[in-house]
Amino acid sequence: MAIEIKNKIVGYDVLDNEMPAEADAEQVAEPRGKEADSATAEIIHMHEKLERPEMLLGSTYKVKTPQSEHALYITINDVVLNPGTEHEMRRPYEIFINSKNMDHFQWIVALTRIISAVFRKGGDVTFLVDELRSVFDPRGGYFKKGGKYKPSLVAEIGDAIECHMKMIGMIEDKSIDDCQREILDAKRKEYESIHVSGRRTSEDTSSEFPPNSQLCMKCHTKAVISMDGCMTCLSCGDSKCG
Repeated sequence: MAIEIKNKIVGYDVLDNEMPAEADAEQVAEPRGKEADSATAEIIHMHEKLERPEMLLGSTYKVKTPQSEHALYITINDVVLNPGTEHEMRRPYEIFINSKNMDHFQWIVALTRIISAVFRKGGDVTFLVDELRSVFDPRGGYFKKGGKYKPSLVAEIGDAIECHMKMIGMIEDKSIDDCQREILDAKRKEYESIHVSGRRTSEDTSSEFPPNSQLCMKCHTKAVISMDGCMTCLSCGDSKCG
């Protein structure tokens, strides 16, 4: 019986009379499977052998700490994978940190090269944020404008990387919604009308929260107040009462 071949012949083999008839069906179906695999293989993911394009999209973040008069400028460049397709994604490729302050030049260059190497490896690189945030300065941390506590300069670099990953969609932004923000703003106004009297001092104006607020252990911001017998953070909404 003649068999019509509809697929392109990519190889051949000599059959024995003892081989089962199912082998023919498997060989005919094999090219279809390869075609499906080739369609999937066209999706490019981040890996270390990916060549650097001539032009990369980048964003620069300014970091100013009270420990230095000069700011740090953190630039993260991204590569666009699968452009123009439904699988298009933007992934970080390299990081640079520039500053007029040369005190930290040596370890900053080493840190940026290591982070860039991790970016190019591909996979889930969001763990870098937690790793950098867990670095504490032995001389002690500092409070940023707005009452945000930073344990070290390295931790603040981690915050900049997290902000960038949220922008490109690698990390889901889990900030509080508008409804919860309205509730916290109302609670803050009620608290200030009762406990805060007169004008704030120059130290108090550096924070957007009441001057006698406590430090939140979740978001590390001096924004925890006691209202109705419940400790509530006005920044992230964390509450001991649920």
